[in-house]
Amino acid sequence: MGDDADACAMLGAVETRSVSPVFVGRAGELTALAEALSRATAGEPQALLVGGEAGVGKTRLIEEFLDTACGQGAVVALGGCVELGADGLPFAPFATALRSLRRRLPDELTAAVDGQESELARLLPELGDPGGHDSSDEDSTARLFELTVRLLERLAADRTIVLVLEDLHWADASTRHLLTYLLRTLRRGRIVVVASYRADDIHRRHPLRPLLAELDRLRTIRRIELARFTRTEVHRQLTGILAAEPAPGLVEEVFERSDGNAFFVEELVVSHEAGCALGQLSDSLRDLLLVRVETLPEDAQRVARIVAEGGSTVEYGLLAAVARLTEDELIEALRAAVGANLLLAVPDGDGYRFRHSLVREAVSDDLLPGERSRLNRRYAEALEADPTLVRADERANRLATYWYQARDPAKALPAVLRASVATRKRHAYAEQLRLLERAMELWDEAPAEIRGSLRPIDYAEAYPPCGCDPESTALGYLDLLAEAAVAARLSGDRERALKIGRTALRLLDGADADDPLRAAWFWTERARLQSNLGRGDGWEEIARAQELVKGLPPSAVHAVVLVGAAGWGMLRNPGPDALTAAERAVEYARHVKAESIELNARLTLGTLMVAAGDVEAGLAEMHEVRERTHAIGQFTETARAHINISSSLESLGRSREAVELADTGVRLARGYGLVDSIGWVEANRAESLFSLGRWDEAQETAERLLLRPGTSTKPRGSASLRLAQLATARGELDAASRHLADARAVYGTRDPIPQYTLPMAQIEIAVAAAEGRVADVRAHLAAAEQAGFPPGTHRYGWPLVLTAATAEADSRGLPAADEGRAEALAVIGRCVRALAAPAPVWAAHAQQVSEERARAEGRESAVRWAEVTAAYEPLERPLLLARARHRLADALLVEGGRREEATALLREARATAVRLGARPLREDVELLAARARLSLTPEQRAPAAEPGDDSFGLTPREQDVLRLVAAGRTNRQIAEELFISPKTASVHVSNILAKLGVAGRGEAAALAHRLHLLDTAL
Repeated sequence: MGDDADACAMLGAVETRSVSPVFVGRAGELTALAEALSRATAGEPQALLVGGEAGVGKTRLIEEFLDTACGQGAVVALGGCVELGADGLPFAPFATALRSLRRRLPDELTAAVDGQESELARLLPELGDPGGHDSSDEDSTARLFELTVRLLERLAADRTIVLVLEDLHWADASTRHLLTYLLRTLRRGRIVVVASYRADDIHRRHPLRPLLAELDRLRTIRRIELARFTRTEVHRQLTGILAAEPAPGLVEEVFERSDGNAFFVEELVVSHEAGCALGQLSDSLRDLLLVRVETLPEDAQRVARIVAEGGSTVEYGLLAAVARLTEDELIEALRAAVGANLLLAVPDGDGYRFRHSLVREAVSDDLLPGERSRLNRRYAEALEADPTLVRADERANRLATYWYQARDPAKALPAVLRASVATRKRHAYAEQLRLLERAMELWDEAPAEIRGSLRPIDYAEAYPPCGCDPESTALGYLDLLAEAAVAARLSGDRERALKIGRTALRLLDGADADDPLRAAWFWTERARLQSNLGRGDGWEEIARAQELVKGLPPSAVHAVVLVGAAGWGMLRNPGPDALTAAERAVEYARHVKAESIELNARLTLGTLMVAAGDVEAGLAEMHEVRERTHAIGQFTETARAHINISSSLESLGRSREAVELADTGVRLARGYGLVDSIGWVEANRAESLFSLGRWDEAQETAERLLLRPGTSTKPRGSASLRLAQLATARGELDAASRHLADARAVYGTRDPIPQYTLPMAQIEIAVAAAEGRVADVRAHLAAAEQAGFPPGTHRYGWPLVLTAATAEADSRGLPAADEGRAEALAVIGRCVRALAAPAPVWAAHAQQVSEERARAEGRESAVRWAEVTAAYEPLERPLLLARARHRLADALLVEGGRREEATALLREARATAVRLGARPLREDVELLAARARLSLTPEQRAPAAEPGDDSFGLTPREQDVLRLVAAGRTNRQIAEELFISPKTASVHVSNILAKLGVAGRGEAAALAHRLHLLDTAL
């Protein structure tokens, strides 16, 4: 390869023609790039998108900017998207850029990737062998993206790096997704990301179009759109190219024909110098672009045609093998093409590419059909004869493309399948899906003996092996469908995955089909997709799968189906059936030695055991899985263990332990780039932080979760729920309703899961109660009772029932609430009987619900409130304890004689409310203290009551009016009963509302009853 590189270096020095040595125009655009470089150097990452039509000057602008950046000491890493036939190579621009950084900063890059070599080798194979993570890992792509961003941030910590990604219009899906992730998450480092694209190629259905629309919404990204040159700028360009003042007629003619496109200006000059009159040129753009080629010697034209069909860049050795010229002939042909400014030697490489892709496309389009397939066959044969001619990470994809374009199904099918395996290992699932769809297209065209020689063990891993002989069992079309379905799901194209699954099930329903295990597997996949797409809960599909495997010998598919059933039950109905399914899944997985499935099933089993009351054994089971998965490198499952264990600890009221474990889980997930797992763990952490009264941390966690790219929908819904819960507790009802609507939009209505539906109902009840909508409180409670409280959902049921019971007690005395109260309390009673209280925190909830029900019936007791308070004191539930203290103080004051004790309780409750920011609780405490003439600050003595001003400054007459308001009387009825005019009654009512600080008569009545304002005295 050394001679090849020397040849390229030699030709790279050949003087070229037609390119202006003068950089024309673009002052504003170049200034914007320079300013971005300055900000990045100061530590603020920058991102810019450079767009414009083909030939308008994007590359020249970027080259000028890179000269400036290098002059200021920046490290430049350039990567271009690769067009290979109609295909793109996965992650090609990032791989090229990282390879450049590895050459420039070898020691620094080695240090930055330390510990993550196997994972990052999926992008840069030179780092080592890719890790052995399961390809069906939902988090694998996000993990790779997270580690890539972190690598760039580390490299840019001490130096300015300019990362340039060219030709995004050719970018493969994986490259587009990685770029999006990079631009959304890059927050640190001295780095500038510049990406260019051909704007005129971005038609309505182009895959880059939605990406550009998404990036436009990010304020951190600046778009630069290059316009065509003005007449003055074309004049300057011609002057630079010709090194002399152009004739006025030439300027006018070139400007008119080129319409200000910089590249077309150059081509018109070439045509002019070749002796063609500008006015005689064909109107066809292709003919214009081919003028430069047709002036070359025959060998140079032949080489140009070969390079055009080889891809964006063709290595010298590969070109030599395909061209079949002598070395001297090839060098002379290349010298002519480079000298004519048609081809360029690739910097830092040993290959050649067209100076402009428009010319390559024109040359390729000019090939005859037979000529195109013959050239592709030569490329494929040369690459098979010597695989070292191209980089290892490109070999499989390029060989697959060459054989496919050669129209040789016998060669193309195995090559395409090998390429699909290579892309799967790189987590480039969208490209894997495209290759698998190409394999399905080739399947019937390939000879039967070729299909019969293929083995699932070599090309397929989605469908688990089920006892077949790997040496004799041939790869089948259903294997391709299984691989494609999983690839589509992992690439995010769930609709495509669902369609592929439907095709497979239709084939399996055929008259000759008899493969219940494979059908069961596809039904299980369909269940997962139905749930993810919000089309249903997936139970019908799981039931079909279970029916299909019934009575069959144990297999890995059995275990997969049972794990699916157990997981469904864990989320929706964690009862005996789900527990049995999990136990059988573990048993079957062990029997067939499928450890990854077994560990998944054991984690589900442990979670269900805790929910069933077998707490310590369940936690022990989950901790064993956590340790084992970490030991064997199944880190996604390790993170899932942290998710389930922290959730289980919260369900037991052990919130501090839950936060500590969640912190460990977040560190682990970040360390391995498990982006989605971070979301789930953080959601659990926010819930436990709220319970512990660490509300600011809970809010910060939830808000960060909503902003974090790569987080799946369910954790985002949990974050919105937590924010709604916080807003409700703080009295911010509009915000609570807004966050609740966000959560509801995420969860949908087709798959009601108790861990989401019950908290949403609890918040709806709390908001309705705060707004005085008693009827809505009762309606939401009745709906929750009708939906039921499955076993293990007590952690969500008790807060809901407590909120409803408190609302009934607070509304006692409201005339509008009297009707229906008995039925509402009966509903609460039925809900209580449906809920277990397996931990002290839920036993305390049960006691509080009982006493709130008594308060709603006017029979509360200070003794029982003291018991509730005592139940909460050893628990870390500051909000619930403060509320219990408030209610106990109220009961003590009503019973009389224990004012000092009540004062101490109210001071503690108020201090908690102030610390938490729980405004409604603080106001309730302050209102009660004001009514009872108690001081909430030790330094101040409570003011003595004055005659005629018993409470809140209400005069005796106003207290009379308040009693009638609380009884539901209108102003006219009050006037008749008190022998005053309706206008005077109206004035009294207005004064009462102002003194009590309420907005309406209903609130005044409720407050009067809650604070015993109509009693003689406290």
